[in-house]
Amino acid sequence: MKERKFSPSGEGLVQVIAGVLFAVLLIIINIVDPIFYPTMWHLATSGSMEEIAEYIQGYGPMAMVVSMLLDIFVNAVGFLPSIFISTANGLVFGMWPGIIISWLAETIGVVISFYIMRYFLRDAADKLISKSTTLMKVDDFSGNNGFVVMLFARSLPYFPSGVITALGAISKIKPRDYILANLIGKFPSTALEVAIGTDIVNFQENMGRLGIIVVVAAIVYFILWKVYKRYINKRNAEREHDPNA
Repeated sequence: MKERKFSPSGEGLVQVIAGVLFAVLLIIINIVDPIFYPTMWHLATSGSMEEIAEYIQGYGPMAMVVSMLLDIFVNAVGFLPSIFISTANGLVFGMWPGIIISWLAETIGVVISFYIMRYFLRDAADKLISKSTTLMKVDDFSGNNGFVVMLFARSLPYFPSGVITALGAISKIKPRDYILANLIGKFPSTALEVAIGTDIVNFQENMGRLGIIVVVAAIVYFILWKVYKRYINKRNAEREHDPNA
């Protein structure tokens, strides 16, 4: 079993500086636009795709920028649902532009959320995990296999994003692996959410396409689940023979 390594003071200083800069940015946004946060909160919790779409369209040429900021904000907060914004993007900009905008914004948002949560939660998790041999083994596994686990988790549509981010933050996954896994894994899940959400709103027009998307997605995710289970079983078997694997 590998010896646990706690963050050096240099890295802690970088985290503090990043945290201060992020706090300053939030304050500046509030000074520039005092109603920005209340508006973002209302739209994110309203569940009204029509209201979100109308709000985004109201910015004209800046609509894409505003939409991305809204989506980033929701995903950075961590516990607000982004499915309504993603669907609104599909309605306002069209399916493929909506998918690209939502994918990039959601990825940026969960990366920001990851760093925030890791800054506040990882040290506490280290202390808790170090007291349990079982948790140390699980934590080591998350470090060695974090990319694959996070990639699969992020590819699942409609799964609570904040839960996955929190698990990543308290695990030993490297930030580089986390970012790459989210960039890749977020695309299929976001594409599916935007496509299904858009077609549900326009159900009468896209009933046939919606059925095809659901069937194809079910087959693809069934295959991915089988591949993922085989990988995890193989890694567990290797660890039983070699604890340092």
